[in-house]
Amino acid sequence: MSTGQFRVPVPRNEPVRAYEPGSPQRTALENQLAAMAKERIEAPMNIGGRDVRGSASFEVAAPHDHDLVLADVFAAEPAHVTAAIAAAADAAADWAAWPWQERAGVFLRAAELLAGPWRDVVNAATMLGQSKSVYQAEIDAACELIDFWRYNVAFAERIYSEQPESSPGVWNRMDHRPLEGFVLALTPFNFTAIAGNLPTAPALMGCVTVWKPSEKQALSAHHLMGLLRAAGLPDGVVNLVHGDGAMVSDVAMAHRDFAGLHFTGSTTVFRGLWRKTAEHIDAYRNYPRIVGETGGKDFVLAHPSAGVDELVVALGRGAFEYQGQKCSAASRAYVPQSLWPAVRDGLADLAGSIPMGDVADLSNFMGAVIDERAYRRLTEAVASARDAGAQVLAGGGADEREGWFVEPTVLVTGDPRSDTMVRELFGPVLTVFVYDDREWDATLDLVEESAPYALTGAVFADDRSAVDQASVRLRHAAGNFYVNDKPTGAVVGQQPFGGARASGTNDKAGSVLNLLRWVSPRTLKETFVPPTDWRYPHMGP
Repeated sequence: MSTGQFRVPVPRNEPVRAYEPGSPQRTALENQLAAMAKERIEAPMNIGGRDVRGSASFEVAAPHDHDLVLADVFAAEPAHVTAAIAAAADAAADWAAWPWQERAGVFLRAAELLAGPWRDVVNAATMLGQSKSVYQAEIDAACELIDFWRYNVAFAERIYSEQPESSPGVWNRMDHRPLEGFVLALTPFNFTAIAGNLPTAPALMGCVTVWKPSEKQALSAHHLMGLLRAAGLPDGVVNLVHGDGAMVSDVAMAHRDFAGLHFTGSTTVFRGLWRKTAEHIDAYRNYPRIVGETGGKDFVLAHPSAGVDELVVALGRGAFEYQGQKCSAASRAYVPQSLWPAVRDGLADLAGSIPMGDVADLSNFMGAVIDERAYRRLTEAVASARDAGAQVLAGGGADEREGWFVEPTVLVTGDPRSDTMVRELFGPVLTVFVYDDREWDATLDLVEESAPYALTGAVFADDRSAVDQASVRLRHAAGNFYVNDKPTGAVVGQQPFGGARASGTNDKAGSVLNLLRWVSPRTLKETFVPPTDWRYPHMGP
């Protein structure tokens, strides 16, 4: 056995590739996209290290091209979920007994594989299967997931190194045990990095997991599982099942060994899962850890001292990157009347100039929304807002002939509590409320009270006192608060991500705080020379 105080490599954020025309990186990615578009693969489940095919399957098609079917994915039945739980149980003791540095080595290798030979594969799968532009795929599927795996290892080292004080004659230690049982990871379609992090963060800490990704992200999930296997992840540590999330959670969360939930998705679904946990609380061996990041109705608040050009760019990028399908996307904005004419013209020009189409054409800024359900929800919301009196400043159109395309849309409303100012739409729709410059103080109250969420938000101001006032008054309105920047784009290790209220449990992915949820500490006290007389000195004559 090796000995020594091993130190993990100091993590650094992965540089973002630019994919300029003519660059080798662009050529390689375009070749990978073309190759993937020509093949229709099978995507089995992976249970206990074995590929498993069930009797039912579903198709993954490119959201921007109805005719481009990319994969046939095998869906789980209840027996598959039970088998995944059993495989996790079989792997648990050996995996927990590994020296933590050896577990870390698996994920450090996974990070390097993703930074190198797997980068184009995972990026292309994310672009085609989830309709992400090249830049959005690069910062997500490559850079953010690489950062999660590198930084999580460093955070784990920090946790294990934190030890209690010892008094003379006593040695106190802290044993950071993995959770007893299995963790269920339910992951969303919109971020490949989240899909990779949610099952592997608990695994790094010695837990075993059952992973059910979104059906809409199944293609990139398939390749991530292959990457983890290539990195040396042992059989059964992460078990991948596809299909119906409600069925998977029903089976998993009724099991006595259900030890935790790592979730990103809608507020409605998360609340249902919390209720499901409560229903089975008497049957569990331990109280499960419930960790969830859910919805947002994220704001941008401009002060009269704000710069117009930077505000317009932040609104455009914050609202329309990845078709607004980010829980952090800017979806409601508060702009003072004095700035509105310039902001209005800038926003209209920006939204009207955004190229949208097939993401395999790297000149496009936007692709399609994820599916027909999202398309209908967004088009109906825009139509209802128009009927209710909102002005359509830009966009408002949609086209479903080839893919689920919704134009970047800017609505202007006179009602700060109208539907599109308070409801999460999860699409490229920004609603603006123009306020009287003299009503800055009242507008702070509007931002604070109008929506039930508290995920991200931004204030734009050159007046430092206004920044300070907004930061204090909106302290609980956003878990990630930005000053003179868009409310999206949190970076692992720099801006730990998460919100409270209806936005989740705020356990801050990308920080040591999240990893602490996946350990159950045990305190050890050793007394070197125990007492041999039961009497205390005060009892003497």
